Parts: sequence; C-alpha cells; structure tokens
Amino acid sequence: MDNAKIIGLRVLIMSVILVVGAIAYKTKIISKDGTKQLSSVELNIVNPLLIFMSYQTEFDSERLHGLMWTFLLSIISFAVVIPFANLLKRKGRENFSVERFSCIYSNCGFMGIPLISALFGSDGVLYLTAYITVFNLLVFTHGYMMMKEETDFSAFIKAVKSPTVVATLIGLVCYVANLKLYRIPVAGDVISESFQFIADMNTPLAMLIAGATAAQSSLLRSVCDWKIITTTLYKLVLLPIVIILIMSVLPDAVPEMSKTIVCIACACPAATTGTMFALLFDKNAQRCSEIFAITTIFSMATLPLITALASMMI
Repeated sequence: MDNAKIIGLRVLIMSVILVVGAIAYKTKIISKDGTKQLSSVELNIVNPLLIFMSYQTEFDSERLHGLMWTFLLSIISFAVVIPFANLLKRKGRENFSVERFSCIYSNCGFMGIPLISALFGSDGVLYLTAYITVFNLLVFTHGYMMMKEETDFSAFIKAVKSPTVVATLIGLVCYVANLKLYRIPVAGDVISESFQFIADMNTPLAMLIAGATAAQSSLLRSVCDWKIITTTLYKLVLLPIVIILIMSVLPDAVPEMSKTIVCIACACPAATTGTMFALLFDKNAQRCSEIFAITTIFSMATLPLITALASMMI
C-alpha cells in the first residue's frame, strides 16, 4: 500500500499542474499551436534526455538483469493487450481503429516517467525505458498500420530513428561501457548537470501540456458518450487488471520492480500519438483528443488503485 500512497501523492501534485495547464489554455497563455510546440520539446528533447540520464549510473549486472526482464515483460503485456483490444473494439464499428488504438497504447512517457521516478527513482526510470522502447517500436508499426487500416512497414524506420529509441540505445551503450558524462575532461560536470536540469522539466512540462490539451475538449459531452466511457474503463481498469493477473502468476525469480513498472505503464491514460495518427489518416481526431482528455483525468483516480492492486497481488 506504500506504493499506492506514493503514486496517489504524485498524482495529486500532477493534477494541480494539469489544472494550471488547463487554466493557461483557457486564459490564452498557452495557445493550441503552443501546445503542439511544447509537446515537440517534451518528446524530442526533455523526454529523451531524461531517459539518457537514467542510464548515467554505475554499471550493475543486477540492474541490467532487471532491464532485460522488463523488456520481456513489456513484450508479453502488448502481446496480451493487443488481441484483448481487438475483442473489445471490433472491426467495422464506427471509430473502431481510434478506440482500439487508445485501449492499447498508453501515455507511458508523459505520465509513466514521473510516476515511476517517484516510486523507484532513477532505477525505475531505467527499467521503464524498456517498456517505452517496445511501445515506440510497436506504435509506429502495428499502431500506425491499425490506424491506417492497411499493411505498411515503412514506419518502422521512423520508430527506430525516434529520439526516445535513440536515447535508449545510446544510454544503454554508455551504461554497459560505463561511460559517464561527468568524466569528460573538459566541462563534463557542466554538461551532465545541464542535461539533468532539462530532464527535471519532464513532470511539470508534461502535465502543463496534458492540462492544455484536455482543456481543448468538451469534457461534459465526452463524459456523456458511453463509447468514450467504455474505452476509458477498458484502458484504465480492465486491461491493467488482466496484466496484473498475468504478472501475479509469474515466478518469484522475475524482479518485482519490473512487474510493477509494466503494470503501471499499462494503466497510464491513452497515448497522444493517437491524435497525430488520426489527423494523418483522416480519422476522428476529435474523438482521440476526447479519449486522451477523459482517460488523463480519470487516471488520477484509477492509477493509485491499480498500483495498490498490483502491490497486493505481485
């Protein structure tokens, strides 16, 4: 239950920042274009640097062991969630691709990193990079094709070249080779501390963006839409519980931290990438935005509960 309290407190802090972001949008301090620009900064600079800096710890074979386990568990979680989402959101129904995408892919970077950081510190963020890497590879291949509704593997190159995956690969090489920024002869400490300052922007910037994005949707209309509500329940409650049940039956040899991190990452709200794909392929981008807003707000209540359940069962 201590984990649930930590997550609950962090979610409360993040909720306050989210409200500030919403107010900033409503008072025109942040514009719609400004939200997109801030998202670009978060995804291409802040998030990758946070991931890279999480690898700037002393090499430890036990950490590497846990990281490899998290990679495997992340693959298992998606292998379970994808077919489940196909059953829950059947092909041919209106907005099926948008809603199915929202069920499968979570905002594991924006929301997951600050939560895992509060719970497990830099080691937790290190392990979470495994889930984020699998997410990026799948979202730009399976997710891309699902939203496009046709087979197209050309997006795989984009996934491999994404800043997050590149930061993970470079960070992993530096970690295994025990290469540290602060050991650079000239200004190494300055570079390391500068990168860390930027990395520390992750939580406030991510939640300001989430608040500003949520404020762009009609929340009252969204709450009254039963399809959005069922998608929200699938994303935040049903599918995370399925993953928790699977993690709970794995042997004790599997690191508990890895199992918990995958459960929390899976329970994060819908990914913002869905809106980008919906705009690209002329899908219902507004519905994507509404699902993101509702799942983000509701996750403030469900994440501590899911964490408590995971802590009890794993």
